[in-house]
Amino acid sequence: MVSNTPLLALVIGFFSSLHCFSMCGSIITALTLSLPSDIRNDKQRMGLFILLYNSGRLFSYTVAGALVGGLGEMLLKPNTVGYGHLLLNLFGSLILVSTALYLANWLPSFANIEKIGLPIWRVLEPIGRRLIPIKTPFHAFLFGAIWGWLPCSLVYITLVWVVANGNAWQGGLTMLAFGIGTLPAMFSAGFFSGWLLQWVHLPKLRVAVAVFLLVIAGLNLGLIKMLNPS
Repeated sequence: MVSNTPLLALVIGFFSSLHCFSMCGSIITALTLSLPSDIRNDKQRMGLFILLYNSGRLFSYTVAGALVGGLGEMLLKPNTVGYGHLLLNLFGSLILVSTALYLANWLPSFANIEKIGLPIWRVLEPIGRRLIPIKTPFHAFLFGAIWGWLPCSLVYITLVWVVANGNAWQGGLTMLAFGIGTLPAMFSAGFFSGWLLQWVHLPKLRVAVAVFLLVIAGLNLGLIKMLNPS
């Protein structure tokens, strides 16, 4: 279906930069400040650590996407003849509509979805805390992998949407694309990224992106109707 593509996940991740920056900006700032002074004073080494934080985070997103994509595949297999595929694609379109409304700040209450991941985060957060201060590249990647499970409404919205893909490979790729889209926020200390974030956060542009996603969802619903006229 039209709505189930990594490209759309990349767009959603990119335009969720304001949310990512507000949630995770303080984390990556604290991590950077906790690095030894010799690393902080070397831009190349510090850039490597920031890259490893985010690589670990994207790794966790990809794993989560593969897991929920596999779940979608399990739901589809016993329903290939019936309405299982139709219902999952309809569900994916509705989630895309919710994402559009949330990105435009028309549905702020959708952030309550973050409560779903709190039990997992209570287990992982103490493990991540023991890795601070980060001293080695491996610890930077490992902390990033734990950080990737931080409760985040947009991550969860995208994961629920991924279920409709019905494929572990596609699910992992979609969440990887979403994570790549969030990278400008995490590298916002650079001149180009700072300018890019100001551009991304223009209210009219965010509304335009929301309308674009609503159109995609509408096209997807139209295809569902056309392919299942009965």
